[in-house]
Amino acid sequence: MQLTCNLFIIPLNKLPTPRFSFKTRFCYSTEYSNSVQADSLKTLEWTSICKQLSAFTSTSMGSSAANNARLPIGRTPTDSQKLLDQTSAARLIPQQQLDFSGIHDLTDILSVAVSGQLLTIPELCTVRRTIASARELFDSLKRVASEATHSQRYSPLLEILQNCNFLVGLERTIEYCIDCNLSVILDRASEDLEIIRSERRRNIEILDSLLKEVSSQIFRAGGIDRPFITKRRSRMCVGIRASHRYLLPEGVVLNASSSGATYFMEPKEAIDLNNMEVRLSNSEAAEERAILSMLASEIANSESEINYLLDKVLEVDLAFARASYAQWMNGVCPIFSLRTLEGTDSVEEDKDSDISVVQEDDDLTIDIEGMRHPLLLESSLGNISDDHTLRSGNAVELSNGNGTMASTGTSPGITEFPVPVDFKIRHGTRVVVISGPNTGGKTASMKTLGLASLMSKAGMHLPAKTRPKLPWFDLILADIGDHQSLEQNLSTFSGHISRIRKFLEVASKQSLVLIDEIGCGTDPSEGVALSTSILQYLRDHVNLAVVTTHYADLSTMKEKDTCFENAAMEFSLETLQPTYRVLWGCTGDSNALSIAQSIGFDKKIIDHAQKWVEKLKPEQQQERRGMLYQSLQEEKNRLKAEAEKAASIHTEIMNVYSEIQREAEDLDRREMMLMAKEAQQVQEELESAKSEIETVINKFEKQLQNLGRNQLNSLIKESETEIASIVKAHTPAAVGFPISGADRTASYTPQFGDQVRVKELGGKLAKVVESPGDDETILVQYGKVKVRVKKNSIRAIPPSSKNPATSFATYQGRQSPQSGESQGNLEINSSNNDLSYGPVVQTSKNTVDLRGMRLAEAAIHLETAINLSRPYSVLFVIHGMGTGAVKDRALAIMEKHPRVTNYEPESPMNYGCTLAYVK
Repeated sequence: MQLTCNLFIIPLNKLPTPRFSFKTRFCYSTEYSNSVQADSLKTLEWTSICKQLSAFTSTSMGSSAANNARLPIGRTPTDSQKLLDQTSAARLIPQQQLDFSGIHDLTDILSVAVSGQLLTIPELCTVRRTIASARELFDSLKRVASEATHSQRYSPLLEILQNCNFLVGLERTIEYCIDCNLSVILDRASEDLEIIRSERRRNIEILDSLLKEVSSQIFRAGGIDRPFITKRRSRMCVGIRASHRYLLPEGVVLNASSSGATYFMEPKEAIDLNNMEVRLSNSEAAEERAILSMLASEIANSESEINYLLDKVLEVDLAFARASYAQWMNGVCPIFSLRTLEGTDSVEEDKDSDISVVQEDDDLTIDIEGMRHPLLLESSLGNISDDHTLRSGNAVELSNGNGTMASTGTSPGITEFPVPVDFKIRHGTRVVVISGPNTGGKTASMKTLGLASLMSKAGMHLPAKTRPKLPWFDLILADIGDHQSLEQNLSTFSGHISRIRKFLEVASKQSLVLIDEIGCGTDPSEGVALSTSILQYLRDHVNLAVVTTHYADLSTMKEKDTCFENAAMEFSLETLQPTYRVLWGCTGDSNALSIAQSIGFDKKIIDHAQKWVEKLKPEQQQERRGMLYQSLQEEKNRLKAEAEKAASIHTEIMNVYSEIQREAEDLDRREMMLMAKEAQQVQEELESAKSEIETVINKFEKQLQNLGRNQLNSLIKESETEIASIVKAHTPAAVGFPISGADRTASYTPQFGDQVRVKELGGKLAKVVESPGDDETILVQYGKVKVRVKKNSIRAIPPSSKNPATSFATYQGRQSPQSGESQGNLEINSSNNDLSYGPVVQTSKNTVDLRGMRLAEAAIHLETAINLSRPYSVLFVIHGMGTGAVKDRALAIMEKHPRVTNYEPESPMNYGCTLAYVK
C-alpha cells in the first residue's frame, strides 16, 4: 500500500463545527433562553449537583462538562425518559468491563488541523488512539449486551453509538504511516520516503566505513590516542592532533577542541559523502513534513465526524457517571406522570421510542417517599472521592414491562440525615401552601422538590426509598432567599416581587413555580391580599406552584377551591423542636408564642399576645384546629410506635429463624470435623506410644549385646516395666463396654449442663439448662433457642459418642498377652468370654487389607490371615468403604469362623476397618 502525499491548504477562515451535536435533543443549564431559569438553577444549587457528578466521570470531556454544568437536560418528556433509560442501562454494566482511558479531548488538535498547521506525531497518535478506543468501547457494549439474558435492556446505550462513523480508514492510515510506540514515521508511509531513507542508509554505511579506515590510519601513525569519529556542523569527521594535521592533506577543519590540541577534520574523500548525507537528510525531513501535512488534512476533512463521535462518547460517559452517582446515593429511577393542560389523565407515546409514559393508576400526581437532599448526603454516605468502587454496577435493576428500568430500592445502612421528605400531591392540585415555624425545613423541602424535578429531567436517579413519580416540567422557577440588591435599589420586598413578576411572564402550564415566604417584607394585610391574587393567577397558568408562608389566611383558600392544598411542617410540642417532616393536608402553626415562652419570655407578654391572636382568628375555628391537630399528632405517634415495635419483633424473629437454619445446616459438618479432629488426636497418641515402645525395644537390644545371662532377667523386667508404664500412660482410666442405649434411656435422668439428643428437634444435640421438674418436662437450649420438651423425648448420649477417643482406644487396646510378659499388661475382659487381650498396636503383621480384591480372593485372604493369627490376638480387617460387598463377605466369614470369638464393626474413628478377636 503506497500513499501519495498531496498537500493542500485548509482555509484559515474554516472554523470547527459546534461541539455537542445532540443539542437538537437536549439542552443545557447554560443554554436556557431566559436568565430567569438560569437564576432559578443557581438558587437550587444545580451547579453543586453537577460537580458531585463530575467525580464519577471517566474522561476529561465528561469532567469538564459536569464541572461547567453542561449536563444534558431533556427538552421533552421523551428526551428525559431516554436519559433515564441510559442511566438505568448503565447501572446494569460493571464499569470495569469498559475502558475510557484511551479517549482524549481532541478539540485543540482539531483546531490546529483545521487551521492548516502541521500536527506532531504524538498528536496524531492521540487522534488514532481516541478513535480506536471509541470503537472498542462500542464493541464492549455490544459484547455485554449479547452475553446478557435480556439484551434489550442495553439498547439505550447501544443506540447512542449505533450510527457513529468510527473512522476506521483514518485510524488505519495513521497506523500505516506512524509507529506510535516509537513515535516515528514509518518508511512505508510514502514511496519517496522509503527510497530516500534507503539511499541515506547506504550512504551512511559507506561514509562510516571510510571514516573508520581513516581514523585507524591516523591512530597507527600516532596522530590520536584512539580512533575517534564524531559529528561537527552536521558533518561526519575524525579527531586528530593539531601537530599531525599533515596526515590529512586537503582535509577540512570543521572545529577544534577547547585547548586547541585536537582538530576535527573532514577528510577529502568524505566531503561528497557528507554533502550527500545533508541533501538526503533535508529531503527526508521535507517528505516527513509532507506526510504529516497529509495526515493533518485527513483529520481536518473528518472534523465533523470526529466531533460527532466524541459527542456520543461523551454522552456514554455521562450516562455511566449518572449510573455511578445513582449507585453512590442509592438512587431510584423516577416515573414521569403526565397531565394534559386541563389537568386530566393521559397517556402519550413517543414514535421514536418504545418507551411510553406511565399511565396514572392512583390519585397522586406527585408521589415521592423518603426523598433526601442530594447535597446533604455526602456527610452520611462518605466522601465521593472515596466511593469510586461503586462504579462496579452491581445494583439490581428491574424492568416494568414497557422498557423503563428502575432500581429495586435503597440499600440498608443509610442514616436518617438528611431527614427524608415525602411529597404526596393529588391530581387536580395546582397550588400547595406550606405553613409552619421558621427553621422547620420548609425551604429545604421546596429545594428538594425542585432538585428532584430537575434531576429527573437530566436523567438522574433520585435518592428516595421507593420509586418516585412526578410530572415533567418544562421550566422550574424558584424564588428562595433574600434578593435585596443595593446596586439595583431593590429592597427585600422589591427583589422578591420583581422575581415573581418575571416568573409570571415566562411560566407555562407545564412549569413548576417555587416561592419561599410569598408576600413577605411588606404590610401583612397588603401582603396577604397580593399573595392571594398571585396564587389564584398561578392556579390558572402553571402546572404546579408550591409556596411557603406564615400568613394563616392563605391556608384557608383550600376551603373555597379544590385546586389548593395545604401542608405543614411537623413541630414537636414536647421538645419545641421541628422534626423537618411534611404533613400533607394539614395546616401548621408558627408556634411563635410557644417558642417565646420556652426561652423565658415574660408570661404577661405571652398572655397579652395570645389575646391578640384570639381577636385576629375566630375562636371556635382556632380551638377546633388546634384540638384536631393535636389529636392527629397523638394518633400518628401511637401508630408509629406500634409499627416500629412490630418491625422490631419481625426482625428479631427473622434473625432467630435464620440462626436456627444456619445451625441446622452446619451441625453435620461440625460433627464430621469433630470426629476427624478426635481421630487425628488418637492417631497422634498411638504414634507417640509406638515411638516410645520402639525406643525401649532398641534400648533393650543394645543392652542385651553387652550383658551376661545373669543380668538378662533383670533387663527383661526393667523393659517390661517401662512398656507397662507406657501402656498405662496411653490407656484411658475407665475402660469397659457401655450398657445398651435402651437401658440408659429407661433409667436416665438428665441433669443441668448435660448434652442430650432431643427427638422433637430431629435428634439434634442440645444442652440441659434447667434441672428437671415435677411436670416431666425439661428446658433445653439448641444454639440460642431455648425450648421446653418432654422428658421421654430426650435420649442420653452413649459414652462412645461423648468420647470417641476412649472408644477407639478400647478397640485398639485388645492384644493377646505374650508368654512370660503378662506382668504390667492391662487386661480387658471380652463381653462374650473370659479371654484376655492386652493393649495392641496395629502393625503390618496383624493387618489384612482386602481392598481392591474380588469376593472369592478376599475370602481366601481373610481365612488364611485368621488361621495364621497367634492365639489371643486382634486382627485388623481393612475392607474399605466401597459398595459394601467385601465388607459383608468379611463379616459373614468372621461370624462363622471357629477361631473368631468376637468382632467389632467399624467406628466413626476407624472407617473401613473391622477388629476381629482370635482365640
